[in-house]
Amino acid sequence: MEQAIEAIHGEASHTGYSEVGHSDLDLVTRHRHGDEAAFEEVYQRFSPMVYNLALRMSGNAEDAADLAQEVFLRIYRHLTKFAGRSTLKTWIYRVTLNYCHSRLGRKQLAVKPLQRDDSRAFEDPRRGPEERTLAHDTERVVAAALSQLKPTFREAVILRDLEGLSYAEIAEVLGLRVGTVRSRISRGRERLKTLLEMTLLEKDL
Repeated sequence: MEQAIEAIHGEASHTGYSEVGHSDLDLVTRHRHGDEAAFEEVYQRFSPMVYNLALRMSGNAEDAADLAQEVFLRIYRHLTKFAGRSTLKTWIYRVTLNYCHSRLGRKQLAVKPLQRDDSRAFEDPRRGPEERTLAHDTERVVAAALSQLKPTFREAVILRDLEGLSYAEIAEVLGLRVGTVRSRISRGRERLKTLLEMTLLEKDL
């Protein structure tokens, strides 16, 4: 049970995306003036983030690729509207999440491992085949439980525990008060813990 919970919280350590380079507003200004290199920099900085969030929301790699492509078309068209009231990162998270909502609706999530598509790069070479198999099974159990959460709880847990956003950033992305974000994450984690306990209990029977 503790390993399953750690599988969620541990993922956040691999999801920090670099914010180095030109400032957000500088990139937007260059894009507004027709500098194609500016949008290319936005794409390079944020494409892993967009794809991984789309993958976690859809549960399907092919759907995630299509969603990410459409998200970047929207970012390209609307980037000039970015006014700098939030970071570019949280603005792009919001665009991605909103588009996933509009495309996926209430679609049932497929049960997929929680790791990112490039997760093999993070595998511990000291792990033997049995340990890797056990870890993969644990990820599937957590992913299955996560897919059963209400969407409002699931997206809050994903943004906090898998994407590694701060409470303030999540509040910006979702358009909520920080207190509401904390409540949703807490309730989501509690429900997730219950689902994991039920799953592990059924395995022991």
